[in-house]
Amino acid sequence: MDVSLVYVLVIVILWLIVGLSTAWWMVRLGHDWKWLFVAVALGPLFVPAALERVEHRARLAASGPEAVPVRQAGDPGQPRVLVGLDGSPESERALTTALALLGPQRGMVVLAEVVPYEAADDDTREVLDAATRRLATAAARASARGITVHHEVLAGSPGAALRRFAEEQDMDLLVVGRRGRGLSRRLLGSVSADAVHHSPVPVLVVEPTPTPRDTTETDRTAPADRTTGEGPTRATEPPSDTSSPVS
Repeated sequence: MDVSLVYVLVIVILWLIVGLSTAWWMVRLGHDWKWLFVAVALGPLFVPAALERVEHRARLAASGPEAVPVRQAGDPGQPRVLVGLDGSPESERALTTALALLGPQRGMVVLAEVVPYEAADDDTREVLDAATRRLATAAARASARGITVHHEVLAGSPGAALRRFAEEQDMDLLVVGRRGRGLSRRLLGSVSADAVHHSPVPVLVVEPTPTPRDTTETDRTAPADRTTGEGPTRATEPPSDTSSPVS
């Protein structure tokens, strides 16, 4: 192979690696996927631009009709639960579980969805308005059960944004749904894992509804019960409204 061609290939590969690595770092911190395309074109030239634009701290992007009330010092009051939503079936399952756990206590639920920083600053507000509509729909569902509901749209990395908001708002519990196996979960990281490992607030991770394939694989690999010879059972439904409330 021609030496000059090898040299060009090496330069191109390094160009892409530096640019894409920098953009991926931005995406992990809560920025938009579109930076990946910019990084391909700019390569190493993208690094100073990224360092200038990157944000490290999650922030509030849009508030609901009413602000989340501040908990008074020394007054535990009603249970305060933060539920992370994103429109996925997993997050809907997390909301169902949170409402069931509150039971008759009728505590306060705060619903939060996290969007990229760029979406929060976009003049069209397309992503922001879509998130607000999803939260309003979910809030109406919770309000119908007599629970006080607030909703907020946050900007940043989902895990970090939810953790920070839960701590700042003195939440008693953070509820998130766990995604199943998938490329985005492996590459971008698991929001639930981030919350479990780094949140100072207790975290409840709601498992996704098992698929027939998951159930088959579990039955095949799980050890049999020593007394009955049967494999373990799996919960496929969230608790009902009669479940024990949060203390």
